[in-house]
Amino acid sequence: MADVTYRPRPLLRTLLGEVLRRRRLEQERTLAEVARDACVSVQYLSEVERGRKEASSEIVAAVCDSLGIGLGDLLAEVGRDLTVHRAPVLRLETARLRRAAQAPRGSRSGDVVLLAA
Repeated sequence: MADVTYRPRPLLRTLLGEVLRRRRLEQERTLAEVARDACVSVQYLSEVERGRKEASSEIVAAVCDSLGIGLGDLLAEVGRDLTVHRAPVLRLETARLRRAAQAPRGSRSGDVVLLAA
């Protein structure tokens, strides 16, 4: 069998929070400053940044305004981070070669199809 490591898919709220935190820290701003400007509580913004709360689009827009970033820029950065978490791709020919190498001599195996979601 192919040696494939499966990683759980990241949640959108987790990636969104990571990007918001990263942007805030790049600006050397505190949670309190951004929360005040976005009209949300410090505790709530902290939960959003840690991916524990699913922020509404209005809250996300307010935090983006507070950070001076566009929603499109935020989502593009989340999209780039998401590609890092993609499952590995195993080519069919590679799987065939690996399986053939592992099969006992004289045995015959059929094609292997691997699907990853």
